[in-house]
Amino acid sequence: MQRSSVKIAHHTIAYTDFGGVGTPVLALHGSFGRGSVFTTLAAHLDGHARIIAPDQRGHGLSDHTPTYTRDDFVNDAASLLSRLGAGPVVVLGHSSGGITAYQLAARHPDLVSALIIEDVGPLMRTPEIPHPVLDVRDWPTTAPTREALADAMTAHVPDSTYFMHSAVQEDDHWHLLFDWNDMMAVQEACVGDWWPDWLASTCPALVLHGAHSPLLPPGLAEAMTVRRADTRLVRFPDAGHWIHDDAPEAMARAIKAFLVDWRQSGGARRGSRGR
Repeated sequence: MQRSSVKIAHHTIAYTDFGGVGTPVLALHGSFGRGSVFTTLAAHLDGHARIIAPDQRGHGLSDHTPTYTRDDFVNDAASLLSRLGAGPVVVLGHSSGGITAYQLAARHPDLVSALIIEDVGPLMRTPEIPHPVLDVRDWPTTAPTREALADAMTAHVPDSTYFMHSAVQEDDHWHLLFDWNDMMAVQEACVGDWWPDWLASTCPALVLHGAHSPLLPPGLAEAMTVRRADTRLVRFPDAGHWIHDDAPEAMARAIKAFLVDWRQSGGARRGSRGR
């Protein structure tokens, strides 16, 4: 595993290359996350996929920026692949990172050879999603210990594990690497009807759906596969929105099977444009 960073335009993007052999996969975390959220999944995929996971702008060790639009995140992903000399690659995206993934495929088909979308759909708005934005403006920012910060978070969420990936120690306190107001902007930019973007690409796609997710209704997950060719759906009956935490081994098995079929069909050679 190697942590590095690249300069993109006027800001720096940090990323983790988990190394190993296998198909290169650009893994895009969701709001409040960072690249390290894929550590367990990367271990389960060792030998099958080489996970490269950036900390997206405003998250982790990457720079905070003045804006957090959908175009910002898509352009960052495209620029990162360009700087790394990669592409077309398989792109995995969780939550808001999944929106970025399929928008990247729609706008830069030469960079994306296949999509793996973890628990997000093409509709992020009410009434389809009752609460597309989590109001985090008064959530805790610091605490004297990591345990105290995690405990303070549980006043707002049942499990703080995902958020605590971004907890770091500085001097005599622990704090989160992101800013809650920035996270509001990130979430608000995700609200919308993104069906045109989901349907615009033609590369093979795998949709992963957590049965207990509040952000991807079962009917919408099914519609994603019905309306878009070459798309398969895998459901995880015991998982919520964070499948990579709730069912990492099962998620890895689904990805391995998808990658095997994709390679056997020649996807690794053709990329998105050649289909």
